[in-house]
Amino acid sequence: MRFNKEVLVTGFAIFSLFFGAGNLILPPYLGYLSGTHWLLVTLGFFISAVFIPILGVIAHARLQGTMLDFATKIHPVFSTVFCILVYLVSVTLPGPRTASVTYEMAIEPYFEINSLTSSAIYFGLVLLSALNRSKLLDLLGKYLTPLLLLMLVTIIAILCLAEIPIANDKHITNVVSTGILEGYQTYDAIGAIVIGALAIISLKIKFKGSSVTEKRKVLFKAAFIAGIGLLLIYTGLIYAGSLFSNLTEEPSRTDLLTLISYEALGSSGNIVLSILVALACFTTAVGVVTGTADFFQGLNRSNKTIYPLTVTLACIAGIIIGQTGVSYIITIGVPILAFIYPLVITLILLNAIPERYASTLVFRVTVLGCILFSIPEFLQSINIETLTPLQQLLPLSDYGVAWFIPTIVFYALGSVAQLAMKPS
Repeated sequence: MRFNKEVLVTGFAIFSLFFGAGNLILPPYLGYLSGTHWLLVTLGFFISAVFIPILGVIAHARLQGTMLDFATKIHPVFSTVFCILVYLVSVTLPGPRTASVTYEMAIEPYFEINSLTSSAIYFGLVLLSALNRSKLLDLLGKYLTPLLLLMLVTIIAILCLAEIPIANDKHITNVVSTGILEGYQTYDAIGAIVIGALAIISLKIKFKGSSVTEKRKVLFKAAFIAGIGLLLIYTGLIYAGSLFSNLTEEPSRTDLLTLISYEALGSSGNIVLSILVALACFTTAVGVVTGTADFFQGLNRSNKTIYPLTVTLACIAGIIIGQTGVSYIITIGVPILAFIYPLVITLILLNAIPERYASTLVFRVTVLGCILFSIPEFLQSINIETLTPLQQLLPLSDYGVAWFIPTIVFYALGSVAQLAMKPS
């Protein structure tokens, strides 16, 4: 009975850790762009913003270790550098973005407070929550997530029943690939390996006497619950956005979300939206900061000051970078995501499959292929067209994932080599 309850609480907590700024403002805009093709764009968004992230948590549940275990088969130094890079990206992009979105949508319209003061208060609360991490899953799973879900479901349900005309066209051509690439901007594949590690450590603290198998089962089931919740909410938000695809003037992501909440709840919609944004952003920021501090503490367990120091530094970085604004953070994140996302997705997939199909050799060959064939898209994202002709020759290049098929080919080559090395 205790574990059934814990599965639900942990599932809600994982949902709220995933569901942050990007998860709230991106799906409605996808719906607006896709029009009547909203189901196809949902499929693309599901792949990169639900399936891969939840697979990342499942991989963590199987490993029952830290994020270092994700790439340790390649080389311990590679694993350490990879983890540091991921955590630095987490605290400098999605973390600060939560404060920027909160300020622009929930604070600035109603209060005469500047961005610096707002961010300082925001990350002060994040600091307090991260320093009291033993109560983190309960806080998120029992209180914040149910409130978040209640408001989201209310807005979506009202709009689904409303008589709003829907346009017959769409504003984009490659609907599925647009959904996949927009899912990158949620940072949830990166979040998966951060959140998975955070959930494992939190469960270890809470269930010290429980076996690894029991904790693995809790995390498996909790990941499934979180995945179902994310899929349902994303589908609802994308559909809600598609209802406004006949707007004569293209709205910004945040303006569209404001319009949706107003159409659903009237003048009180903006207040509800403000609370919704603040909750969604806050839970993600806590997860990012706590997960980062857990990692650096794990590098030197004997020094107990590393955790609070990392939490403090991450919060300071969030305050400073958060002053640049949502649009800038999204823009600067594009080349960074083009560089690191293929590697993150590849490592998630390798760690999620049975170990007999992912030996050390297979890991190394597959990751090498991923890195080599993701370089053209990364260079293109920073306006260097040198390798663009090569990229255009690759399968799926029109969909922004030209690295994927070559990575599978390298995986097959690694698997064949591994079989050839086995004694007969």
